[in-house]
Amino acid sequence: MSVHPSHANNSHNKIKACVIIGHSIEAITSAVVLASLGQLVHLYADRERLAQQLQQYGFEHHLQALWQMYEQQQQIVPRALPDSAATLIQGYDRAQRLDSRHEQQPTAALYWLFLDSIKSVWSEDSWLTAFNHSHQQVLPVIMSGIEQPGHIAGLAQRLQRAWVYYVPFVFLQDGDAYSSMLNPSLWLLGEKTADSRQHLGLLAPLMQHARAAHYADIATIEFARSSIMAMLATRVSFMNEMSRLADSQQVDIKHVSRIMGLDERVGGSYLQAGWGFGGNTLPTELVKLQQSSQAHSLEMPLLQSVLHINEDQKELIFRKFWQYFDGFIDHKTVMIWGGSYKAGSGRTADSAIHPLLALLWSYNIRTLVYSDKAQSELAALYGQQPLLELIGSPYQQLDKAQAVFIISWSPRDQLDMTQLNQQAMPIFDAQNALTRAQINGLVGDYMGIGRAK
Repeated sequence: MSVHPSHANNSHNKIKACVIIGHSIEAITSAVVLASLGQLVHLYADRERLAQQLQQYGFEHHLQALWQMYEQQQQIVPRALPDSAATLIQGYDRAQRLDSRHEQQPTAALYWLFLDSIKSVWSEDSWLTAFNHSHQQVLPVIMSGIEQPGHIAGLAQRLQRAWVYYVPFVFLQDGDAYSSMLNPSLWLLGEKTADSRQHLGLLAPLMQHARAAHYADIATIEFARSSIMAMLATRVSFMNEMSRLADSQQVDIKHVSRIMGLDERVGGSYLQAGWGFGGNTLPTELVKLQQSSQAHSLEMPLLQSVLHINEDQKELIFRKFWQYFDGFIDHKTVMIWGGSYKAGSGRTADSAIHPLLALLWSYNIRTLVYSDKAQSELAALYGQQPLLELIGSPYQQLDKAQAVFIISWSPRDQLDMTQLNQQAMPIFDAQNALTRAQINGLVGDYMGIGRAK
């Protein structure tokens, strides 16, 4: 995909800006991608929250570098989110009415609202009213975010304009946000007006470069988004439930998952047993589905089971640790590798690290934690905890520990089996990160999820 950093102009030579409203990682990534496609971007956000988000996603090195470059070039212009949506809209309406001599006053090319970011500042009624009073009803409005199925379709109907769209970020990969949006695996677009995507010409390169794409009405795309995420969560929870049976029968669930993936009816994705799923997307999606089912007085026992299995699974590795030492675990020292909700990310939202730390600390267990990408987030959360020590190397002070826990470990990082075998301590692998060959080569004991040594 070619990159042409130049401002887009209309027929009157006015400078146009893509107006993004939000501070989420999705909003930041969208701003960088649009800038890479040659668009001028005005990003409106709470400045403090935007700074926090950029700091929290420091592990997105490529995205950070591009953000800084485009901000310096004024290709991305961050602006404070006004208290009133009307103030923002009226500014661009005035710019549209100025003649071509006032090119320094950009007009809007489109509005992209990230609903999760704005709900604490603007009420739905206020921003809907502001958009409905705008003099530029032909401008496209895009919405993104996770809401109960049907909610965004309802917002679209209340917007008194035809070109309204919904883009769910089902393609965004934590740790590789920029590339995953520039070449999305699945591009879904909800349209208020059927077959109107030609009005989103600025996003055409993303649609064209998607490995798969589908267009439908907004309510259908919302429901599809929720269904995709719920299916992925269900697959993870099913494999975690099967891992417990595999433990009892001395079967390696990792081997089983590879076999299952050979069946084209099943496929190989989201079949890895471990401590469960975390992050923001899957847990938020399931909560919204739960709220939707309750609002419609529907029982969803499968969904309830998925939620229960996932929460219980996060404590399973601690129970294996407790059983291994017959409950005599007070005042020990343990090493923990990884803290993020998945390898490659620096976010710890809903990660198993949190219940694990809480349980270990309840027994006055000293915890040595190595998590390079999530180190700053863990420090911010638990910096005052005397039983926590964040370390700079996975093998630093390894001789001080009586056990090693693995929460998230990138397959690109080679394990030093020699150093592990020098200590011959038990390894509690919540991610099933070790290969069968590595497990067989261990001097010490190994406890994985559905994997006997």
